[in-house]
Amino acid sequence: MGGQVSIQTSKGIANQSQTSLQEPKAVRWILICLALTFLALFLILPLITIFITAFQKGWQVYVAAITHPDALAAIKLTLIVVLITVPINAVFGVIAAWAITKFNFRGKNILITIIDLPFAVSPVIAGLIFILLFGAQGLFGEWLFYHDIKVVFALPGIILATLFVTFPFIAKELIPLMQAQGTAEEEASLTLGAGGFKTFYLVTLPNIKWGLLYGIILCNARAIGEFGAVSVVSGHIRGMTNTMPLHIEILYNEYQFSAAFAVASLMSILAIITLVVKNIIEWKASHA
Repeated sequence: MGGQVSIQTSKGIANQSQTSLQEPKAVRWILICLALTFLALFLILPLITIFITAFQKGWQVYVAAITHPDALAAIKLTLIVVLITVPINAVFGVIAAWAITKFNFRGKNILITIIDLPFAVSPVIAGLIFILLFGAQGLFGEWLFYHDIKVVFALPGIILATLFVTFPFIAKELIPLMQAQGTAEEEASLTLGAGGFKTFYLVTLPNIKWGLLYGIILCNARAIGEFGAVSVVSGHIRGMTNTMPLHIEILYNEYQFSAAFAVASLMSILAIITLVVKNIIEWKASHA
């Protein structure tokens, strides 16, 4: 009898707490309308404007803008940078998260701080650092010139700059996930005789696969849209070192608005695809 009373009492307290957390209907509708208005003004409206301006002069102008040799070179360069930087960041992110969450060692806090560094440093400053290191007057500039190795104003510099600004995303996504999972399953696998690589492949990787994919999506999106660091190290050479954001900037500065927004629409499409894939991954992760 006493147990029933306590259960009913707890239910009554829970119902009261739920009721107290519910705002009046008018307040809820106002907050929802404010949020939707904000999204419409600062997200949906600019997106619509991009596509309207891109097609303002007709389909032929749009196709000519995105198939121009400089535009194709920018698209190709962007894809090359993404295909190189994202896998490298994926490997680094998994290794860093594994080391931080599964082992205790000296310098762990320093490693975590280094991973957070790109969030604290401006991308432009990061680009300047690479110029000071690998530029003609930089620390290694003379040696690179003597061996005919080009880093800045070439593909290697763009890759290095993109790597710097994107490498935290996968690691920062995996670290809290792996910390929450703990080490019990890995310890059990090792106790049963499995090696380190087999434990990682059969135990750890399946547990982090959705977080890893989510981090890869974020890293991919940042690599495609990176502007500041790449702008400093690229040299803005048409058809050679201009990524899509840099190509858009040049077209806009030359008052070729339709062409600029045409290329921008391609980036918007990639962003929408990224958002859809991100939501699918989040849904699958929540139902896994």
